[in-house]
Amino acid sequence: MTQRPEYRPDWRLPRGVPRGLWEYMTAEHIAGGYDTSLADDNLCRLDMEVVERVCDRPGLVADLGCGTGRAILELARRGHRGLAVDLSLPMLRIVARQATQEQLPVDVLRANLVELDGIRDQSVDNALCLYSTLGMIRGREARQAFLRHVRRIVRPDGAFVLHVHNLWANLWHPAGRQWLWGHFRDKVRRSELELGDKQQTIHGVPNVLLHLFTRRQLQQELWDSGWRIAELIPLCREHKERLASAWFIPGARANGWIVVCK
Repeated sequence: MTQRPEYRPDWRLPRGVPRGLWEYMTAEHIAGGYDTSLADDNLCRLDMEVVERVCDRPGLVADLGCGTGRAILELARRGHRGLAVDLSLPMLRIVARQATQEQLPVDVLRANLVELDGIRDQSVDNALCLYSTLGMIRGREARQAFLRHVRRIVRPDGAFVLHVHNLWANLWHPAGRQWLWGHFRDKVRRSELELGDKQQTIHGVPNVLLHLFTRRQLQQELWDSGWRIAELIPLCREHKERLASAWFIPGARANGWIVVCK
């Protein structure tokens, strides 16, 4: 029998977490099938190539929004220590069970990414926020709080690797253009709507928020939180490889970016 998501009234939802995302994160059936859903996703191969290159020396890596641990468990197998952070208790149980079975040095922490006060300053060597997790935080103020926390907990010589989707990638297919038109129209009518917020149904859960970034907005949000972009890797629309001829209008052509920050 499928277990119902953990219920909370709206006033008790964590900061930066809308209703649809909360139901998505707390659903047992989504956590149980998460690894299977990613099995053929080439983005997971691409981001791990970058992560393994950046995390080239054993140390403590914080995977922020770790899901079922596909990145942090692999790093632990390669000699790193891991801190797996997520708000999804069902997903953290899977991480903890796998780490115990393989005797891997991975600690799990259930926390809202916007409220990481329990992690000490400069206590981790590198940090990750993969697979569009930054875009799942609602509102620029909440995202800034998260990015500043990451800057606080990463050592000065460490790095932060993240992935986001590109708003303008919607220009390249009919459904995307239709959504963009409706989104701009709604933005004019509703001043509180943030440009780039997209509601979608994922694994049967409706109204799951994903914020899509423009290149300029991404750069500004990182700069304002104290991060410098060391490497900005544009991805092709199918996520199969890096964007070819990346010098040509990457801000419009890229599906998204893998970013290495210092």
